[in-house]
Amino acid sequence: MDLKSTAGKLLQGDVKGVIDDVTQTIERTIGLSGIVIISLSSMLGSGLFVMPAFAAEMMGPGIWLAFLLAATVVLPGALSKSELASAMPSSGGSYVYLERTYGPLFGTISGLGLWASFLLKASFALIGFSAYMLALTTYFEFTLGEREITMVSVSALVLITAVNILGVKKVKAIQTPILGVTMALLAIICIMALFDGSTDFSRPINGGNGAFDQSPATIAETAAFVFVAYAGVTKVAAIGGEVKEPGRNLPMGIMLSLGIATFLYCVMTFVMMAALPDMWYIKDGTPIEDPVYQFVKAVAGSKIGVLAAALAVLTMISMALAGILAASRFLFAMARDNLLPQSLETVNAKYETPHWPIIVTGVMMLLAIMYLPVKDVAKLASGFKIMIFMLINSCVIILRRSPGAQTWYKPEYKSHFYPWIQLWGIVAGAILIYLMGSKAFIGAGTAVSVGTITYLGYGKKHSQVRTTPFQSLREKFSNPTKAQHDLRHAAFLAADFGKKNHLTLPEFINALKALGVEFTNDEFREVFHKSDADENGVIDIDEFMQTIEGIIELPSSQEE
Repeated sequence: MDLKSTAGKLLQGDVKGVIDDVTQTIERTIGLSGIVIISLSSMLGSGLFVMPAFAAEMMGPGIWLAFLLAATVVLPGALSKSELASAMPSSGGSYVYLERTYGPLFGTISGLGLWASFLLKASFALIGFSAYMLALTTYFEFTLGEREITMVSVSALVLITAVNILGVKKVKAIQTPILGVTMALLAIICIMALFDGSTDFSRPINGGNGAFDQSPATIAETAAFVFVAYAGVTKVAAIGGEVKEPGRNLPMGIMLSLGIATFLYCVMTFVMMAALPDMWYIKDGTPIEDPVYQFVKAVAGSKIGVLAAALAVLTMISMALAGILAASRFLFAMARDNLLPQSLETVNAKYETPHWPIIVTGVMMLLAIMYLPVKDVAKLASGFKIMIFMLINSCVIILRRSPGAQTWYKPEYKSHFYPWIQLWGIVAGAILIYLMGSKAFIGAGTAVSVGTITYLGYGKKHSQVRTTPFQSLREKFSNPTKAQHDLRHAAFLAADFGKKNHLTLPEFINALKALGVEFTNDEFREVFHKSDADENGVIDIDEFMQTIEGIIELPSSQEE
């Protein structure tokens, strides 16, 4: 940040220019490769390691076509979300876009629905995790009962919750090697299967029960079921406030992730179904929960199958890591908008992560793992995601056409094929939801009911527009003497529990109260949010004081 330039903007009253300068100095930790890693890690878990068997139960070995069809419905949402993310690169992702487009009531409903869909998908991964753990223990002749397997899953959930609290960098560091090794092994197994004499390439296409032997309704219903496998393709938009060069990296990362995921899903499921005999995915009348283990064991033997099971366990943990990361940011973003209690926007003073949203998300995942059937978890998550993608497409149409949005809606990236691609996403999504049946409508009704109650009980009271306390505070703090400046600086430093020259919301409130500022709690929050330019839950002490006092250096004439 050029201090002289910023000082000039302050003297001219150019607050936006100051905020832009400050924003450029904030450290954003996730680049293009990080976006792709987080997106793919959040998809490959359940999408490849659990879902194929349940999808095959619905339409047989031709499930590659269902994955491909689902991708065509995801594409409009990916393009729309890329545009929206480049215009609003903040934590909260889809919730932020929907709240800015439709208002706080709809924002509360969609935010809670999004939170539920992400945690359900992550829970689905941990349910599959237990099946692969059972495969491992059986191979090594170490018997675990159902209770012990459940305890292992719960322990993994506690671990990933703790890692999320430690920070985004820790999540990326764990995901990178797991993703690389998993993709390499699956590629090798697929190549081996292609050259196996028993592989029947006609089976997934038209072998009597293949893709083109199914009715359009069956294919579409299965596509609706596997839709959640692509949820992670835009998940990284939920942590847009932590992405470097978001206008470039978010759209590029989202589209790369979608292309890679579609290729992997279609090729992997095609080869898997071609290499193994009919109905291999059914055991005791129900779909198996460890299809990749069974596939690898059949192609490469038990020892390699065990290696695949071990990687599956790690991949499931990796996916759940990304799931909690993104899901918790919805609660965080809603609390920032005063739609949820303040505790959910408070970041940890040491790790600077929103620990309470992470903990709440972890607890709800635990309940889903313990009490919801596997297929119902997947259907609920898919239903939520399809509806959200439909609404995201509508946001682009509304914001581009709304005169009131033209003053602030300035995306760096604009969706191709507008508005036809968005209309396709809306129509196709509606068809998939209809074919999915009652589970999708139950999920939607629950989200609307809980969201409405939350808004009427809390959000409506606290999210009212008020006259700006930020301006009031700036007037009170402007043109200080050196003694006043030093006193304020000392108060902020004393409140900085983490000793990082950053203030969390509670620390900020304590400092201002110590200086005699008399605001309501919501007014303190509004000042904090306006000062938190990159929306990461902390503000830099020196930059805040420069902005609020309207100075860079105290002139000697002001010293006492």
